[in-house]
Amino acid sequence: MSRILLALIFIITLCSQVNAQDTPGKTAKAFIRKGDYNNAILVLNRAILNDSENIELKKDLAFAYYMQREFQKSINTIKPVVDSRDADVQSYQILGMAYKAVDENKEAERMYKAALRKFPESGVIYNDYGELQWIRNDFSAASKLWLRGIQTDQNYPGNYYNAARYYYMTEDKVWGLLYGEIFLNLESYSRRTPEIKGMLVEGYKKLFSDNDITKNQDNRNEFVKAYLNIIKTHSQVVDRGVTPDALSALRTRFILSWYQKQSTDFPFRLFDYHKQLAKAGLFDAYNQWIFGAASNLSTFQQWTTTHSEEYNKFTTFQKSRVYKVPEGQWYNK
Repeated sequence: MSRILLALIFIITLCSQVNAQDTPGKTAKAFIRKGDYNNAILVLNRAILNDSENIELKKDLAFAYYMQREFQKSINTIKPVVDSRDADVQSYQILGMAYKAVDENKEAERMYKAALRKFPESGVIYNDYGELQWIRNDFSAASKLWLRGIQTDQNYPGNYYNAARYYYMTEDKVWGLLYGEIFLNLESYSRRTPEIKGMLVEGYKKLFSDNDITKNQDNRNEFVKAYLNIIKTHSQVVDRGVTPDALSALRTRFILSWYQKQSTDFPFRLFDYHKQLAKAGLFDAYNQWIFGAASNLSTFQQWTTTHSEEYNKFTTFQKSRVYKVPEGQWYNK
């Protein structure tokens, strides 16, 4: 993931944690949101003169320096915070971003290891450490970190995003499809979602490109084997191509079969959500939301026009709920 995208994600977190009584902090955040980093830096430096122990101000200052591309100043500002007992996950995240910006990868790796000793269940740290390993072309190490992040912090979307992209590059298609779709439900309307929607369309095409869809998949994994066996049973649905309509029909049949055979052995939030949508008559709209525009934008727009009531009902429902993955649904072993 690019540094700018990381920064954009991080700024959302910053903006959600404003202390209503911290007027300099609020002012600086407002400047950061507008891209006026010089004014943010000015306000924060003066505020820190009067409140030298304020960790939040220092984090904001280090982040403003990072966005201003003054990476060494960002490091110099946040490293003492990381070295203190008061360091939190965001402190490590900012320092890691700055280290990577100046290619201090060894320092970054030492820092991430220390961060995980302190925060062993932080999805953010696993995600960022995995991205460092990806930069270093250690793809196996990167994927293991992202998977560990999913296992320990199951509702942080970044690890699903990166794991899905990793699996898309491999022959193992199942986890790329599942992690990609879980990501879309955790982070439904961001700059990253169109990429993953397109990847899912192509991922299903790759899955069915061989007549034996179980070939080169992890058939030792009982969950994967159960998933593929049911998909294979209904694979004739895509004989004329992988389209949004075909995928909707395939996935509807899959859910019916899954809840007849496997749901007790493998409880899975994503499939529960599919069943919920199907029962509400919204599953076709959901499948169009994922696959429609990525497959053919004009056809998708026509579908939403002719099915406007159904699609509007789905999007209203989707935006009214928070998708959560429960603990314990970990089958990627």
